[in-house]
Amino acid sequence: MNFSFTSEEKELRTTVQNFLAEHYTDQVRAEYVAGRKGEGWGKAIREFYAKVNERRWFAWSWPVEYGGGGGTRTAQFIIEEEFFRTAGIQLGGGTGAPAILAFGTQDQKEEFVPPSIRREIIFCQGYSEPGCGTDLAGIRCRAQLIGDKYVINGQKIFTTNAQNATHIFLMVRTDPSSTRHRGLSILLVPMNLPGLAVRPLWTIQNNPPAPFGTTYGEERTNEVFFENVEVPVSSLLGEEGGGWEVARRGLNLDRVGAWRYLISVMRDEDIVNWLKSDDPLPLLLKDDPDVRNKIAEIWVEAEVCRLMTMRSISIEQRNENFSYEGSAEKVFAPEHSVRSTEAISQILGPYAQLMQGSPAAVEKGIFAHNLLGAFQSTVNHGSVQVMRDQIARNGLGLPRPKR
Repeated sequence: MNFSFTSEEKELRTTVQNFLAEHYTDQVRAEYVAGRKGEGWGKAIREFYAKVNERRWFAWSWPVEYGGGGGTRTAQFIIEEEFFRTAGIQLGGGTGAPAILAFGTQDQKEEFVPPSIRREIIFCQGYSEPGCGTDLAGIRCRAQLIGDKYVINGQKIFTTNAQNATHIFLMVRTDPSSTRHRGLSILLVPMNLPGLAVRPLWTIQNNPPAPFGTTYGEERTNEVFFENVEVPVSSLLGEEGGGWEVARRGLNLDRVGAWRYLISVMRDEDIVNWLKSDDPLPLLLKDDPDVRNKIAEIWVEAEVCRLMTMRSISIEQRNENFSYEGSAEKVFAPEHSVRSTEAISQILGPYAQLMQGSPAAVEKGIFAHNLLGAFQSTVNHGSVQVMRDQIARNGLGLPRPKR
């Protein structure tokens, strides 16, 4: 297979780079950072988003009738890659919108997808709960159908970006007598409803704050509480009790793309670029044969991450069955992240412990902050153990294990 980019795709990359150089100003960056912290979105970042939306770059490969560009998935990957490298901005319709395109009614698609692309609707993901962070089949947050409304009670935890979201893509148990993945449903719930409360959970990256480019450098995640929150039946995505398949499909789509790829390999690029610099420390290290061998080893693994991503994009672009490939990426890439982070820490020695703000910190402490966040990558969006089980059943056709 040839995953090289065409001349048109290379030209698109240059176009996006030039756009960002002109329009992603220091003021836009400052307002974006403030918005991510929950301080609101300023005028400059809103104007920047409007320019991006004029070009339909937020969701370049999505259907034109919903506000997408109707382009190829590979072209969207290029656009997403440049935005994330330069600005840390994740393009696409965001969490929830891909699953709505796949499972939603026509009314839901028209209501949610275009404003999601325009950033007027922002979904956060309401999956994990206390006691079942990596085992979603143990969810206890419940939604009872009373008349023409669902009444929601329960709690979610580690809900990233809930402080900015307008809606939550919520997995609930609609059948109280059900067990495991049966009886789960997905509801599309506005965040401003009575009885819904968001409480911050400050992460280890909060103080000192992680520098730009840190993998899993979010300063804040959240708890979300539901007390008799009412939503209409029309909020149900897919069939009642069919939430497991909706969530599985949504997670598979969410695991593929430039952001997922880059958070797995940017640390490898950072250490190579640093070793090539003229700082005193890399001058001592870059000719060490053990260092060179280890860097070459993790670089080869990073290339595997790229090829797995391009394979998944190719499958999606050809409208072929996309089943276990996202799970396979979710196993290899995070485990590579842990291995490379540990290797870089061994290469740097005591400097690997110096975080942002330390006078002797290497590259503003990014390698130390990466070390803090690396291990959560094997848990976020499903643990690698659960992913291996999905690969076995969905990819290899093996039977469900005996309990």
